[in-house]
This record gives sequence, structure tokens and C-alpha cells, in this order.
Amino acid sequence: MNPVNLKQLAQELNLSVSTVSRALSDSYEISATTKAKVQQLARQLGYEPNPYASSLRRQKSKTIGVVIPEVANNFFSLAINGIEEVARENNYHVLIYLTHDDAQQEATIVQHFASGRVDGILASLAGETQDFSHFSKLQERHIPMVFFDRVCEEFATAKITTDDYRSGYQATQHLLDAGCRHIAHLLISDHLSIGQKRLQGYLDALQAHGLTPDPALLLRGTSNKDRNQTLIQELLQQNPAIDGIFASVETLAMSSYLACRHLGRRIPEDVKIISFSNLEIADLLDPPLTTIAQPAYEMGREAARILFKSILKNRPILPTQSQELKSTLIQRKSTATT
Repeated sequence: MNPVNLKQLAQELNLSVSTVSRALSDSYEISATTKAKVQQLARQLGYEPNPYASSLRRQKSKTIGVVIPEVANNFFSLAINGIEEVARENNYHVLIYLTHDDAQQEATIVQHFASGRVDGILASLAGETQDFSHFSKLQERHIPMVFFDRVCEEFATAKITTDDYRSGYQATQHLLDAGCRHIAHLLISDHLSIGQKRLQGYLDALQAHGLTPDPALLLRGTSNKDRNQTLIQELLQQNPAIDGIFASVETLAMSSYLACRHLGRRIPEDVKIISFSNLEIADLLDPPLTTIAQPAYEMGREAARILFKSILKNRPILPTQSQELKSTLIQRKSTATT
């Protein structure tokens, strides 16, 4: 007896072949009633899908793409661990591309992915990105995507973030409680939402304590570590009253340590430092660095989980699937009171 095919199932049910195919793929476009009828008949007639033909129709690459600014930052290393775990569970490969915080490089990578190289994308924006139009190509070609950490608020998809505003407020509050009154804030970006939220938390905490924010104490970092150290040294020299530094990323915290050492500014006696960081050796720094630790592994895992639900169930990713996870302040000696 010849095996039953999609065309025969469609004829029996008086449905189109495409409707039967989508019903068997559990597509969101097909009603639950129709799915049940198709799946019941398929079982009765012993229908077995042809995995090779199915793969050709769906053009599945069994690969997802991950676009991140860097890997030197421990946050992204941990996030990748979470992403790869979910990918392995679903027998998928992971392609990791680095933008090095360059907007043009990001656009080139996304264009490459839009050609169909991957089944879905997880992305964390480059610090220089201001125009997000290149991501629209993915939407036009129905390639599912989830943003994590550095997200595009205007793009209608799921976003996995942390409580950046609350953490920015909490970090500044911690320095204020430690006696600081002239606190510098080192930004990764002033146009991405992650930078804006952390900055707003910093500003609101100062104002809540009756302090007027000083624009001269805001410094936008670069992707060049040596340049960052020079900029921070200049900031400290031009504003000798600075007694606290709130760094938005760990690379700026490391540059702050080097700048203070070069200028003979003691930590925490002269300048107290706190930073967003998942640095595993934060305890081993001299002095140990007070950090706002993000749940990086969980963020990567949740972003991947949402993406694979879309890929495997052939369902759209909705903004309502977005999640905001909580970060944790870990106090160490870099903000200790003397």
C-alpha cells in the first residue's frame, strides 16, 4: 500500500493542500477545529511526513543568528551560554556575529541574515545605532527576532531587558548613601533606551536628594578602551570635586580604575565606583568592585525560548511576550565608607 500524502488528505477533507500542511505544522493561522480534523485523519490513515520535503518547503536552516556588540563583556558571554543551551535542546546551531558597537557593521550583518541564512535572530544593539531601519527587512521577510538587553523600543517584537531605570536609581542612591555628592555618570549610549533609562535613574536619584545634575559630569564612552581612560582622566582633572563614579558598563569601570591609578586618586577614599557588571573577578580587583549584576544567563535563555517557540510553532512574536528581569546590587569595597 502506497503511503498517504498531503494531497490525499486534502481531498478527503475537501481542503487545500496548503491548509492541511499548515494544520499539521500547528500554524496559528489555522483554527483549532480544523487542526483537530486534519490531525485525526492523518493518524487514521497513517500519514507520515517526508522530513526531506518538509525541510525544503520550510527552508529551515536549523540555525539561529545572534548579533551582539562584543564578547569581552562578561554579560554577553553569560547570555550566549543561555542561548546556546536552548539551541542545543532544539537541535539548532548558533551563529554569533560581533558589531564592535559599529552601526554600519550591524546593518551589514542584518542584511546578511535577511537573505535567509538563519531561521531567527537574537539581537543586542550596537552602541552607535540610531537608525533601526535595517531590522525592518527581517520583518518584511517574516524572519522572527527578539531583542535583548540593548533593545529597539520602536520595533514590534519581544524584548528581554532588566530594570535599568530602577538599577540606575539604586546605583546612584548607593553612592549618595556612601557620602558622595559629586557623582559622574559614564554612559555607553545616550540614544539607546538602555542608556536613557539608566541615565534617568541617575538624574532622578540626584534630584530626590536635592542635588542639581551637572551636565559636565556626564561622559559618553567609546568602543576604544585607551580613549575611554583618557576621557575619564580628563573628566577627573577638570572636575576635581568628583567623589563618585557610576559606570553604565564594566569596560568603563575598568577604565575608571586605570584613570584613578594614573592620577593617584584612591578608591574608595577619594573616588567611589559602582558599575553594571557581571565580571566574575570583581572580587579580585583592588579594591573589589561594587556591581549591579544582571541576570545575563536567564536573559539569553528567555530570549531564545521565545524565539524557538515562534520558529517551531510558526507563530508571530508579539511585544506582549517581553520580559523585564531584576538586577542585583552587590556591595564591595570600591564604595566602602572610610
